[in-house]
Amino acid sequence: MSLVAGHGPLGTQPAGWFTPPLPGAVVYIEPHPRRIQAFVGSDAAIDTEHALLVHRAGHTLSYAFPHDEVGGLPSRPVAEAPGYVAVAWDAVDAWFEEGRRLVHYPPNPYHRIDCRRTRRGLRVTVDDTVLVDTDDTVILFETALAPRLYVNPALVRTDLLHRSPTTSYCNYKGTATYWSATLGGTVIADVAWSYPDPPPESLPVKGFLSFDTSKVQVLAELPGCER
Repeated sequence: MSLVAGHGPLGTQPAGWFTPPLPGAVVYIEPHPRRIQAFVGSDAAIDTEHALLVHRAGHTLSYAFPHDEVGGLPSRPVAEAPGYVAVAWDAVDAWFEEGRRLVHYPPNPYHRIDCRRTRRGLRVTVDDTVLVDTDDTVILFETALAPRLYVNPALVRTDLLHRSPTTSYCNYKGTATYWSATLGGTVIADVAWSYPDPPPESLPVKGFLSFDTSKVQVLAELPGCER
């Protein structure tokens, strides 16, 4: 992610531009001197500080390992890094980086979260019902993604919301829980989400709500938008 996803410099819709333009598809590979461990059951199949990070457009960020450090795990050569191989994420039971368990993909050193208290306005409605209307918000800037506003649930009509079974995971914000709205007997699924236990960089939005613009009407005073 970040370099090759979304509006990242090597993504399909980069926010900026290179001068001169980069020639064709570019793969960026760099040393990653952190301790990477992969476990099969309780056994460490990989335990190394010699991994590489592979940034490849159209693919999630991945590790490459010296071929003699992956034991008997199934692997494939990384053409751009002779002597290194890739191991499928689901080839092991658990991945750890410096003791932190990972989900889905490695954390990206170029991915950053910035949360700022702001007076940017947020108004969320469902038909004629107002769920929130406030300028007491937190704006979350996340690398390669559009900024979003989060709001304290004390400022939201939480009496109209209930927890959904839906969850999702982000390496930078943690596990998201989702909230559905019930109005007049109609349930609108997953209109909002929150992060009840985020990592340190995302603590300013702990427990705060953000709303899905495809499910409810959202007027958010964001960069490039008019309220």
